Amino acid sequence: MAHPTEKTIWAEDWDALEISGETHRRVLFQDVDLTELVDHGSSFEECHFSNVRFNVSEHREARFLNCTFTRCSLFDATFEGCKLTGSEFDRCTYGLLKVEGGDWSFAGLRGAELRGSAFHDVRLREADLTGARLAGAELRRCDLSGAVLREADLARCDLRGSDLSTLDPHTVTIKGAIIDPFQATVLATALGLEVRD
Repeated sequence: MAHPTEKTIWAEDWDALEISGETHRRVLFQDVDLTELVDHGSSFEECHFSNVRFNVSEHREARFLNCTFTRCSLFDATFEGCKLTGSEFDRCTYGLLKVEGGDWSFAGLRGAELRGSAFHDVRLREADLTGARLAGAELRRCDLSGAVLREADLARCDLRGSDLSTLDPHTVTIKGAIIDPFQATVLATALGLEVRD
């Protein structure tokens, strides 16, 4: 659910701008072009991004806390060391999204089309990935403890190093996924198998 906003930034062109340390709280960003924006450490709290273009933008150590993203395009966007705790994504597009480090705990990514995206060393505790399409994506060394993965498509997804303790292999598509030996034991146990030497 989107938080009430107190200010609107409408149809502005921030294309290729470089921003640093800006603070925005309860702002509605409507039809804003952030293509190729470079953001160093800015903070967005309880903001609503509607039809905003994040294409090829770069965000480092930025905070998007409890924000809502509706019909946004994040094609080839990069988030490095960012905090998106509690943010919700609705009907967004993501092709080639790259996330390095940071905290996306409690993020809402239900049904997100994340094929070809890469999440490395990301905290995704209790994130909602119900029905997310991650076929061929990378979820490397991610903390997925408590994450909801029901009906997610993880076919051919590289999951090595990630916490799969709450993944139920009966409720996801996992054919061809790449896992490490420890994860193989976790999944075998979840399937009711006994692993012996």
